[in-house]
Amino acid sequence: MKTEWTLKILWGSLLLAGLAFPLVASAMEMEDCLGCHSEIDVVGEALLVDAVKFEHTVHAELGCATCHSSVTDEHPDDGAAVSRADCLDCHQEVGDQYMQTAHAENATCGDCHDPHQAHGLDAVSASDMNEQCSQCHENAAVVEQHSEWLPQASLHIAKLPCITCHTSSEEYKIVLHISQKQEDRALSGYEISKYEDLKVYSGAKEIKGLIDINKDNFISLAELRTFNLNPAYKALHLDGTLFPSEASHDLTTLDNRYDCSFCHASGPGSMQTSFLALPTPDGSFARIDVEEGAVLDALYGTPNFYMTGSTRSASLNIIGFIIICCGFIMPIGHGTLRFLTRKNRKH
Repeated sequence: MKTEWTLKILWGSLLLAGLAFPLVASAMEMEDCLGCHSEIDVVGEALLVDAVKFEHTVHAELGCATCHSSVTDEHPDDGAAVSRADCLDCHQEVGDQYMQTAHAENATCGDCHDPHQAHGLDAVSASDMNEQCSQCHENAAVVEQHSEWLPQASLHIAKLPCITCHTSSEEYKIVLHISQKQEDRALSGYEISKYEDLKVYSGAKEIKGLIDINKDNFISLAELRTFNLNPAYKALHLDGTLFPSEASHDLTTLDNRYDCSFCHASGPGSMQTSFLALPTPDGSFARIDVEEGAVLDALYGTPNFYMTGSTRSASLNIIGFIIICCGFIMPIGHGTLRFLTRKNRKH
């Protein structure tokens, strides 16, 4: 009898615990949090979270309560302080790399990365990356320092993300963006197109249809040629840059980055492959594979992206070869003719 009552009490306790646990676990859903924190009039600028950008991050998959575990269904009326997880709780390996650098003494994770807008390496542009660096490193000072050894330092710094060189990644990838002419500028420069810019051209269709004509998530050389020659896109062109293959917080500059041939040579396999990064509504980018060899084709692949020592044109190579051959034919032919007619010229 005593055993029976003990079991009933035990099962009752487990039932109550089972009912109570989901109430605590689901005290505040992400939708509830964003309902207030996406409104500047409700929470102010300091606590504002861009719901569209946040919902497309990896952190959104974890939910708000994963990092802010103290929040209850009574928040904010309960007056309790909101807990905040440490980045190193999940990113310990990254933290170990970063703590070995000089940056660790001057900047925390949050100084460079907004946890509510955190994206992977594939989803950001070079200009977005360099904006983080420019918070501390003034562009003029960086150019002056690099000019001591790097030819055309200003051009390199304008076209490359800083981490292309300041990284422990051994390899890199070529990433193409669609850039748009800025008519409001005196010199009419180009800037990477935003999602809204390209929607003007695509209308109701997906923007990738501007260049991925058959919508197979693969950009062929024929599609690149069609895009480049389309008069409707005369204000658009493909611009390229080099990204490290792996994200790293070890900011060591490897010795091969001081060697011009690391980038300006057609031999490495990375020069044969490239990706097109298209903007998305949330401000990030999505990459699409491009047919091998696009970057090496100066006329039809990427006519506005030229890398000295790397970019090639098969047509121009043939024309150049013919010119060289003609240059040899003239003296050789003339010399041969004189040799064959030497007896007739004795007198």
